[in-house]
This record gives sequence, C-alpha cells and structure tokens, in this order.
Amino acid sequence: MSKQKIIRYLQSIVAIPMLAVAIPLTGIQSISDTTPVNDNTVEASISTITTQEKDELKKQAEHIDAFFASHDAPLEGYGMKFAVEAKKNDIDWRLLPAIAMRETTGGKQACKNPKAPNNNFGWSSCKKGFDSIDQSIEHISKTLSGNNPNAVHYKDGMTTTQILKRYNPDSIVPGYSKQVIKLMKVIDSEEAII
Repeated sequence: MSKQKIIRYLQSIVAIPMLAVAIPLTGIQSISDTTPVNDNTVEASISTITTQEKDELKKQAEHIDAFFASHDAPLEGYGMKFAVEAKKNDIDWRLLPAIAMRETTGGKQACKNPKAPNNNFGWSSCKKGFDSIDQSIEHISKTLSGNNPNAVHYKDGMTTTQILKRYNPDSIVPGYSKQVIKLMKVIDSEEAII
C-alpha cells in the first residue's frame, strides 16, 4: 500500500466520525431517551431540581418526619415523599401531612375498610384504597392541586383554604379547614424538629 493511500485511509478513520457529529442528518428525527423512568421513586423527581431546592425539600421532610415522630405516627419516614409530591404539584408541603394527622392521627387510625388499604387521609370517605402509601400521597397531591383530570372539584390555583373547604366542607365538619391549617403551622414550627 502506498504512503498516499495509507494517509487517506487514516484521514477517513478520523474524518468520518467527526463529520457524523458535526453534520446533522436531515430527514432523521432525533431518537428520544427510552430509558424507563420509575415515577414512584423520590430520587427520579429530585434529580431535576437545584441543590438549593434539594436542601429545602430535605428541611421540609425533616419537619414532616419530626412532626409524625412526635406523635408516634406510622407516617414517619414519608417526609421526603410528601415534600416532593407537594413541590411537583405546587401545593403547600404541609397540607397532606396535616390532613393525615387530622383524619387518621398520622396513620394510627387509617381507614379500616378492606377495600381502602393505605388510606391515611380519609380519602373518598374511606371507600378508596391504594397499592401503597407512596401511591396515596401521589394521587391525593395530584388531585388536590387540580392536576388530576378525573377530579373536577379541584382546580389549579386554588388556595389551601379553598382546597380544604372542598376536601371536607365546614358545613359537614365545622372548623375543619382551621384545624388543618393549625396543624400545618405546627409542622412548620421549629418545635417540630426533635
């Protein structure tokens, strides 16, 4: 093989990969990432947020877990799930933990209906259950935020008080929304951290 052919051959080995990267192929659509994402993991949700947001979520989770721990409640340990789902659905991070405390003492008195397992929120008058506590937190957060197209009672942009008045109207349980808001304030207080 001549020196000239060897040089052209070596140039082609280097040039072809460079051209493949440098010149976009027209008519070929980009290939999307088909890696399955497990939406049920907190880590998948956290990976797309900033360090400052992670720190805030961690602080919120600590407050929630400390709140449940101070009441010896079974929902202790789900603080990060509550915080992540609240952030994802743009609702107050204290709302669901406070509802859980008001409805079932943080899971101590969870719905007893065998058709409603993992329901620590009195959701649907204890007629609906969930495959896991994580799933219940996801579903209820999504619904209360107005992000569930199957729930017409909740709208995007509702205030926490409006959400609570839909969840359990004061006409049915007088003072319900005030009771939950009071619990929300306790969750956020420094005393909640043990």
